[in-house]
Amino acid sequence: MSVAPAPAARSIRKPKGGGHERRAEILSAAERIFVEHGYEGATIRKIADEVGLSSTALYMHFADKAEILHEICRGAFEALTAANAAVIVEPAPPVERLRRMIQAYVDFGFANPNAYRLIYLTRPVEARDGAETAAQEVGIGLFRAFEDVVREAEAAGQLKRGARETAQALWAGGHGVVSLMITKPYFDWTSRETLTATVLDGLFEGLFRP
Repeated sequence: MSVAPAPAARSIRKPKGGGHERRAEILSAAERIFVEHGYEGATIRKIADEVGLSSTALYMHFADKAEILHEICRGAFEALTAANAAVIVEPAPPVERLRRMIQAYVDFGFANPNAYRLIYLTRPVEARDGAETAAQEVGIGLFRAFEDVVREAEAAGQLKRGARETAQALWAGGHGVVSLMITKPYFDWTSRETLTATVLDGLFEGLFRP
């Protein structure tokens, strides 16, 4: 006698309740789907199916996929902001804190590659529908806080170039390491730790005076 296969776990409708938990499940599933299918290919139905909800039930948590993307990006920027804030208040020289801030940024990217792709490696339509707004609301404050520490180093006479270009060069270096390694995993990279340290060594030696 043949036995019908059990339905896939994601198709089972889940009971109501646990609003915060359910939102977190939706955001986690949507993050994967946005990266896998692209913003245009990600649908509310796909996201709902992934977490075992009906589309109608999902709409009780989010108005549309643009709101979901915005929430993912906002959360990622807030996590980065919190990591930076913890370093900023440390009793250490500005250059040392800057290195720790860039390291925290790189660590976040490797630990959260899908969120990183959505906030920093998005196409124009995705940026308009979530990432850009979150960047304007939260992300700009993240960079300004980093730039303020660069200006502390400038006030101490440690910069070889201006504060603005120094801050942007440091960010570009950290971003380059993360974006290349998560989008080109097939390349014969050295270890993350070695590449990150090598890039940061070069940047800090080239941009700062002892």
